[in-house]
Amino acid sequence: MTDDFGGENLISYTEAFLEEVVLRNLKECMQALCSCENLTEAEELGIVDICINAVVSMACQDSSLLSSPVPNKSMHSPGGSLLWNGIETGARPKKQSLDWWHEDVSMLKLPLFRRVILTTEKRGLKPEIIAGVLLCFAQRYLPGLNKRHGSREGSNSKSELLTSTSVPEDERRVILETIENLLPVRRAGVPTKFLSGLLRSSILLDASPHCRSNIERRIGLQLEQASLDDILIPNLTHNLETLYDIDCVQRILDHFLDQSTRQLSPQGSDVDGNMSHQSPSSTPMISVSKLLDRYIVEVAPDVNLKLPKFYSLIEALPDFARTSDDGLYHAIDIYLKAHPWLKEDERDQLCRLMDFQKLSPEACTHAAQNERLPLRTIIQVLFFEQLQIRTDIASCFLVSDHSYHLPHSSAHGALTSEFIPREDFAGTIRNNNALKVDIDRMKSRVNDLERECSGMRNELQKLGNVRDQGQGAPKFIGGRFRSYICRTNDGELRSQTHAKNRRSNAVLHLNTSTVHNSSQDNTS
Repeated sequence: MTDDFGGENLISYTEAFLEEVVLRNLKECMQALCSCENLTEAEELGIVDICINAVVSMACQDSSLLSSPVPNKSMHSPGGSLLWNGIETGARPKKQSLDWWHEDVSMLKLPLFRRVILTTEKRGLKPEIIAGVLLCFAQRYLPGLNKRHGSREGSNSKSELLTSTSVPEDERRVILETIENLLPVRRAGVPTKFLSGLLRSSILLDASPHCRSNIERRIGLQLEQASLDDILIPNLTHNLETLYDIDCVQRILDHFLDQSTRQLSPQGSDVDGNMSHQSPSSTPMISVSKLLDRYIVEVAPDVNLKLPKFYSLIEALPDFARTSDDGLYHAIDIYLKAHPWLKEDERDQLCRLMDFQKLSPEACTHAAQNERLPLRTIIQVLFFEQLQIRTDIASCFLVSDHSYHLPHSSAHGALTSEFIPREDFAGTIRNNNALKVDIDRMKSRVNDLERECSGMRNELQKLGNVRDQGQGAPKFIGGRFRSYICRTNDGELRSQTHAKNRRSNAVLHLNTSTVHNSSQDNTS
């Protein structure tokens, strides 16, 4: 078999075949590696290492150079187009995608596949490409990696998912933990959807706590890239307390908050003290807050979701993370509808988590007519809505003052007047009429609130009379008659209302007089 006994021996033929045929074609290398998986002699002779290095070398090259095992440059013109009988056809060779070798490599068994991935990392292959290879390999062995477990319809049970493949459960658990260990360190290289699928598979296969914790940490580090389906992790524990795994999402949020605390200070500056130039709408905290609100809306209808856990979900993020509380109000409304047995103090405590100043006008209108909310919350919503109306009216007055008052621009302190166009007088009158309508509307709301408080006070007085007569008092658990809401004196409230109206009318009168005086000066 060696050259000592003669030429054209078997070793020379084998080496030539490997060099000219096997090592120049990816499929031939894969077949050789699959054949050598159970041959210890091939490992000792170095054939496995030679084939692995050839595979990695072809993967790291430009895909356009690997369209055939031995590229024939004579088939190409100087411009790069294909030639037929020496004539330029104008057609361009098709470029292969970056994942052209993923399926072939995923056919290997775990030990050789691990060696290929480690070799590609040493060669400096992009993390995105390595993550794609791992995803293709995981799809062959891990159950339900591409299935949506977050949907309520058609979700498979744990036993169905475990029996979906012929690979034993213990072997799949080892494959999962190995894939998690081979994931690139760079967080942007691994899609969040892939990490979410690995987390679901780790729950199904009962992987080690260290493996699950690492996957949760990876999701938390890039939580702003996740979608709602990525964090809807089904609860597959034995107790089945809730439909979704709330504790898992809270741990993911903790990892995200830990990372945000390290990167940004509470004042919005980075670790070096420089101010962050990101706009509020593009910061990861804002994106995660919107994602969390959608998640809370999804889990709120679960009747088994306890109030403390729902409360902790809402408080998981700081207050400044939410630019609007409309999603939070929607979630609380759904939770109150699905849990009608909550007491009045529990409802009130839950509604205090909302910032009524962050509610949109549409949400305020809905909350003012929502019978599921406590009366205290409804009054607070009306109060802040009234404050918003006052602010709008005051801003209109300021705009009117800046637009129509005569400017003072003399170096010696003298007044220099500018003429106001006559066409603006009609617009000013229309604005004043609109302000009067807003003030009348505000008066009507205050009067409605007074009548409601008076009615509740009369009901409470009747209940007190019945109690004094010894006929017993009915219990109002979670009722809408709260004594501390109606402690306001009618006379004091009416006097304050009349005073506010007088001030508003005085401001309107002053503004109208100013406009008429300016009109007379302009006419003269």
